[in-house]
Amino acid sequence: MFKKVLRGLNKKKVKVFSLFLLCSFLAWFISNLSDTYESRAYFTLNYRNLPDSLLLGKNSDNLIEAKLRTSGFQFLYYKIFKTRIDIDVSQVEFQNGDYVMSEEALRKQMDQQLSQSISLLELDRRTLEIDLYQVDSKKIPIEAKLNLQLEQNYILDGKIKILPDSIEVKGPSNEIDTINSIKTSLIQLNNVNADFSNEVSLVFPKGLDNSIFSIGRATVSGKVSKFSEKVFEVPVQVINVPQGYQIKTFPDVVTVLCKATIERLKEISASDFEIVADYGQLMGSESSTLFLEIQESPQKVYDVKLEDNTVNFVLEQQ
Repeated sequence: MFKKVLRGLNKKKVKVFSLFLLCSFLAWFISNLSDTYESRAYFTLNYRNLPDSLLLGKNSDNLIEAKLRTSGFQFLYYKIFKTRIDIDVSQVEFQNGDYVMSEEALRKQMDQQLSQSISLLELDRRTLEIDLYQVDSKKIPIEAKLNLQLEQNYILDGKIKILPDSIEVKGPSNEIDTINSIKTSLIQLNNVNADFSNEVSLVFPKGLDNSIFSIGRATVSGKVSKFSEKVFEVPVQVINVPQGYQIKTFPDVVTVLCKATIERLKEISASDFEIVADYGQLMGSESSTLFLEIQESPQKVYDVKLEDNTVNFVLEQQ
């Protein structure tokens, strides 16, 4: 019978009635939200402006409860969204071995960030204890862990570059004093015949729970050039010849093989080399052979090698 009554109702009237009922509820709900209430809300704490000598520990409070006077709309917002309050750590005080912020300083910071329509009545604590600890800082060089296999007739033109070449670490002195360098993860390059640049992660030592590193990655790069060989005829210079004597070497010119980039070889001449034989090394020996040494050679070359390491000589009195 009840179903028959429902079927007999005018569907249009039911829809109109439901609409008016909904509008009435919304009007009542909005009217109540417009009123002023006193209630509690939670705020997420965000610590900022840490002094360089301090680091934030893991035991600092992340939430604070406050009693507020504001509209229902504002309380509804706080229920739906987590609101963040920035805490300026530079205003902390060191008391009895702890870093604390007074209620007055805490209220002042919160009042500056809350809307003017909100009154902060009370907090759930008189002081805010912040887990901070003293730290030192230092720069540590970064070393590339690189296994580079060059293609035949190619050389590494210059030094390996690392950007940045150092990393700043902050932490307790007993931790950071144990660190002398930070290595990159392994870079394996095979059959390289062109310049390279690789961004890689850094490998940090274990057991540094209270230390913070400024970066986590670095770029390792190098310039690769094709090299060639060129032979230079360089005169032999004999030093420490006894006074009143002169010496002649056979031969008096030796061959030097130099490996460098093609561009660099064009800039090099025989005068850039100095080949020396030290007569004083014979130490009274009756040998007629002098050992040769490359005293000077040009920079930015891959290899310099003497074709022969010795020369014969004749000592003549003047």
